[in-house]
Amino acid sequence: MGGLWESFVKLVKYHLKRICNTSLTYEELDTLFTQIEAILNSRPLTPLSSDPNDLSPLTPGHFLIGRPISALPTSPPPLHPNRYQLIEVLRQHFWSRWRNEYLCELQQRTKWKRRQRDIQVGDLVVFKDATTPPLKWKLGRAVQLFPGSDGLCRVADFKTISGIERRALNKVCLLPTTLLGAEDVQNTEKGERG
Repeated sequence: MGGLWESFVKLVKYHLKRICNTSLTYEELDTLFTQIEAILNSRPLTPLSSDPNDLSPLTPGHFLIGRPISALPTSPPPLHPNRYQLIEVLRQHFWSRWRNEYLCELQQRTKWKRRQRDIQVGDLVVFKDATTPPLKWKLGRAVQLFPGSDGLCRVADFKTISGIERRALNKVCLLPTTLLGAEDVQNTEKGERG
């Protein structure tokens, strides 16, 4: 009963305890929480469509406001610029810690117990890039795979907003797809007929 979002709340509290090492006023804490909420609701969940030209993912923002959360206004208040800079540093620190953990969760591998799904042409991936700003996720679609001498692919070309980029597969995270497999479709059709 609610284990999925409770574990997510635990993760957010874990990172908040590590970045908030100073006292903040109510307004500053509210601003920081609003920015962290936007970061969490901008994470890519799954591809929005199977179209190879579509680079947009489904995010929690789609469920909240009907579109992805893109950016927050970042104009510093004129009265206390030092406090504003402190909040920005805390936001950046939270973003870097949480982004790394989220990407590692997407890239989780089990130890040889069962074969993991390999990246295929047309799959939407998130690039592991430490230079991306908060609320920005660098995404790409696989367009060409390069298998090695052992038959395993370790490098691929990805279509991004800026063009085609070649990346090592250990530097990308495959977004899970929610599309039904062929077996699931057949089982669903049998259930509807029977």
